[in-house]
Amino acid sequence: MKLTWFDANSWLVEAANTRILVDPWLIGDLVFGNTSWLVRGYRPDAITPPGDIDLILLSQGLADHAHPETLDALDKSIPVIASPDGASVAQSHGYTTVTAVDHGGTIYLGPLGDGLGETSADTATLKLQTFIGAPVGVTKKENAYVLTFLETGNSLYYEPHGYPDADHLKALGAVDVVITPMADITLMGIAPVVNGKRVAPKLAELLTPQVMLPTAEAGSAQYDGLMAGAIKSSGSAEDVRSQLKQKGLDTRVINPKPRETIQLDLKAAAPVSS
Repeated sequence: MKLTWFDANSWLVEAANTRILVDPWLIGDLVFGNTSWLVRGYRPDAITPPGDIDLILLSQGLADHAHPETLDALDKSIPVIASPDGASVAQSHGYTTVTAVDHGGTIYLGPLGDGLGETSADTATLKLQTFIGAPVGVTKKENAYVLTFLETGNSLYYEPHGYPDADHLKALGAVDVVITPMADITLMGIAPVVNGKRVAPKLAELLTPQVMLPTAEAGSAQYDGLMAGAIKSSGSAEDVRSQLKQKGLDTRVINPKPRETIQLDLKAAAPVSS
């Protein structure tokens, strides 16, 4: 399995001859609505979107997960799987094959023409399961995902805000790779935006992954605007690594650099029979 972190919540997952682009913000500024005066994310250097993408996976419909300018730049024929809000954003930007998935859903995917298409469990190469993710607003909760590459049996968990669906995840058993926040991000040190410091070690105990990687961090991205100074971060991958060592867990914590592709040498897993 190969992973490339593009900053913030944006990842390229490559496994079993499949390339999945997750929550991409690659082009232009990151602005919520038309409030660039409030907070604006920007990059010192442009990122060229990767080619030959088989699937776009969106966990949320907010701009830092379903980034409008990036979605405009990508091929609209790439299949998209997304939370209901993310699916609405993708459809509004002209994507032709969009599947909205809610919590508790399972989709089997395989090579059907360009990209990945839904198929039966018997012919699938990828199993995608949806879990409860981050709360957005008062009542809405977005998505977390577990991807299982059926030919190798290796699996990956992704949720970008640190809100694990522990009641349902514990039924999975071990997951090989976990991408989760490892720092806390708050507004003015009070209102939580991302939970990482306490949640990441609990996920390690719950899913016993071989490898964990942090997400939602700024990396090379920079922020300005009225609220930028109120965004506070505490905790780190190194803190989580230390906590796991104290707990006697042998999970490897890798802190990626933006745009660096990491080759994960995972222990072999038994192929999953659908």
